[in-house]
Amino acid sequence: MQGNSEIKFGTDGWRAVIGDTYNFKNLRILAQATADYLGEGKKIVIGFDTRFMSGKFAFVVAEVISNNGIEVILSDRPVPTPALSLAVKNMKADLGIMITASHNPAEYNGFKVKMPSGGAAPVEVTQEIEKLLGQKSPVERNEKTISVKESDLTKDYVKFIRSYIDFKKIKNKKFKVLVDAMYGSGDSFIGQILKGTKIKLEFMRNSINPSFGGKRPEPVEENLEELKERVKKEKFDLGIALDGDADRIAAVAPGGVFIHPQKILGLLALHLNQDRGWSGGLVKTICGTTMMDNIANFLKIKLYETPVGFKYISNLMETEDIVAGGEEAGGMGVKNYIPERDGSMAGMLLIEMMIFRNKNILKILNEMEKQFGKFYYVRADLHLEKRVEPKKENLPKELLGKKVVDIKDYDGLKLVCVDQWLMFRGSGTEPIMRIYAEAKSLTQAKKLLELGKKVILENGV
Repeated sequence: MQGNSEIKFGTDGWRAVIGDTYNFKNLRILAQATADYLGEGKKIVIGFDTRFMSGKFAFVVAEVISNNGIEVILSDRPVPTPALSLAVKNMKADLGIMITASHNPAEYNGFKVKMPSGGAAPVEVTQEIEKLLGQKSPVERNEKTISVKESDLTKDYVKFIRSYIDFKKIKNKKFKVLVDAMYGSGDSFIGQILKGTKIKLEFMRNSINPSFGGKRPEPVEENLEELKERVKKEKFDLGIALDGDADRIAAVAPGGVFIHPQKILGLLALHLNQDRGWSGGLVKTICGTTMMDNIANFLKIKLYETPVGFKYISNLMETEDIVAGGEEAGGMGVKNYIPERDGSMAGMLLIEMMIFRNKNILKILNEMEKQFGKFYYVRADLHLEKRVEPKKENLPKELLGKKVVDIKDYDGLKLVCVDQWLMFRGSGTEPIMRIYAEAKSLTQAKKLLELGKKVILENGV
């Protein structure tokens, strides 16, 4: 056999359309390559989400890997990705696999690889697995086969988060919280975490629906109209939205006010540093908000900046003292936990912050923006006929009358002015140019976005 060009790891694992390149044949090839990378006598933990056929796909992967003489522990139910990551660490496994396409549309599924720490596999690891694709035919059942052991990975996950949060402080508070699971594997685990408290918890879209109700399970504002409406009408103190595999979060404040994930990172950093008294730096990605710079300066903590993709934040959390790290898409990681995203954990900490400060989340949010600046972040995906790469020499020297003071080019191209910026970042797999912008007003941010589109289309950069 030869390598498989249909399987290519992206920013966060391999993802493809079910029945097209995401099929049993390719999964067996990928499972064999993973087994070859790992080696006989090792241990692996496998989890899966609520997507169509995820459980069956996970079993096929488990079967191939166990045929290679590797101990396999397979989740007995759909689980959040962070539950799988925590199990890898707790069980001292050599690797973890999560069958999920996270926030992608319903027709997709995927394959994420986790390291012994529970963190995301770095590029070096996924590249090694890619090199082994098709080098060996998937091993059939033989004398080396180890039977696949099914296990409940959720008990330790719920137990850990209950021990992480200040349960005594939370126990007797009567906040009203609505959780939108978006039909994903986050399900109602937050209910188990808060069992025994007086917090009034309600859930929506927490059943299994492989079509995700016709929307992609991504916690962006346009997908959360019902959550916003219910929080406003039914006077909830907080609304929490989780993505398809529950490793990302967005939130809604009283009145139906959408809290962008960029702002959630700021809230988490302030809570952990000021309320809990924890030390450590703060991590954002290259398209993260300027507010993080202002918060880090005020707290006198180090600010790190990484390329887009939580794996870069995850790797940094393993080597540096980090109190919180997050990406613009809603992935948040925190200190004294696995170096990985967890939407439910972030949601618990928002509840905890309200209790520590004895204020509702909207008041806390307003105070944060008053102190550190109110920034408006927007993004657009420009679909092109062919992939293009921006060139520095073709970019404007000023943006809407403000001089460009810096250009960052380690992941796309980011043009930075005082209090505003514009960024171009091409998709690695499709002819799509992602354009990001941030400014002190929504009108200005949208104007920057339109300028970005114009630069791409007119100048052919």
